[in-house]
Amino acid sequence: MLENLYNFKTELNQRGIFFCFSGPISQELLVEIGDTLKNKMRLEDTSSSTVLNVFAMFVEQVQNIIHYSAEKIPLNEPEKAELSSGIVVVGYENEHYYVLCGNMIECKTVDRLREKLTALQNMSKDELKRYYKEQRKKKVPEEDSRGAGLGFIELARKAVKPIEFDFKSVDAGYSFFSLKTII
Repeated sequence: MLENLYNFKTELNQRGIFFCFSGPISQELLVEIGDTLKNKMRLEDTSSSTVLNVFAMFVEQVQNIIHYSAEKIPLNEPEKAELSSGIVVVGYENEHYYVLCGNMIECKTVDRLREKLTALQNMSKDELKRYYKEQRKKKVPEEDSRGAGLGFIELARKAVKPIEFDFKSVDAGYSFFSLKTII
């Protein structure tokens, strides 16, 4: 790997990737990385609204890793039971920023997640707005959800193009879930 690190960095640059993190992630790390990304984009004179949208997409996608990744690393601290593992990438291509994330999920959740994301992918901006309002009114979170189930809807609403996603089967129990939003 040592000999190939420069080639790896060159490939990231060619793909417009200016941030890439793979491994265990915590809420504290999310805050630090988010601040760094905001500062980097501000230095490039990126508009405030774009900086805020990229930051919001980044936060939402890392939160999904933290809450839903099937790859957990136990900690020896009672107040912090575990870290979740995944990958997050931020880049710039075709005059748009993008946030790409991925993490392991249980195969039993793939069909339900694919159905939900496909529906969001096919909605217009007006349909997404109405759907978001409808879902906000619901009090009961979805099964196996740690939130109100609004995260993917919010991502789809803020993205300038339909969200992209993929599932790669890893073994009988797990798949790797990837999600890309373009801002």
